[in-house]
Amino acid sequence: MVRRTKEDALATRDSIMDAAELLFIERGVSGTSLQHIASAAGVTRGAIYWHFEDKGALFNAMKERATMPLEAAMRMLDAAAGEDPLEHLRSYGLCVFDLVVDDPRARRVLEIITLKLEYVGELEVLRERRMQHREHFLASAERIVKEGIAHGRLKDTVKPKAAALGLFILIEGLVRGWLTKADFDLQQLGAEIVDTHLDSLRA
Repeated sequence: MVRRTKEDALATRDSIMDAAELLFIERGVSGTSLQHIASAAGVTRGAIYWHFEDKGALFNAMKERATMPLEAAMRMLDAAAGEDPLEHLRSYGLCVFDLVVDDPRARRVLEIITLKLEYVGELEVLRERRMQHREHFLASAERIVKEGIAHGRLKDTVKPKAAALGLFILIEGLVRGWLTKADFDLQQLGAEIVDTHLDSLRA
């Protein structure tokens, strides 16, 4: 009986997050109230408050449940670069594109964060988290570029900070553009664009 109750509670929690995810896509985060979510999930507002402190906590739980492509790919970038640092950077970009295209939940949550969210009030903390990820990427990519220059794999005229920032903006911009209107092949064209940028750095 206790197990059943716990399973029911988890199922309710998931159904609330499912409803929130779809409504945030449709109405935006600020345009979605807890009452909207409760009605869509078939529960009371009290049930939402039993599981989540507020809309910000619900949003964070929904985000944590999904695989965030730009963050998940960082594990790859943090590993040793090996003999070909540019291939290492390329793998990061392609991993992001694959996760965005192939994981529907990750894509929906990323679309909400990218296109449907205002970083105000209780959601301001998400801006800080995005900036932390950005700085993490830039530090790792800059380190890899410097290693590539030191080992003669990259041109010695390459500016590590500029190369790292350029790659970040390129990947993030491609993802945002595809989420806005998926009228191009993110995986194929994305790989070609990343290759063009990285090949310009190669010695």
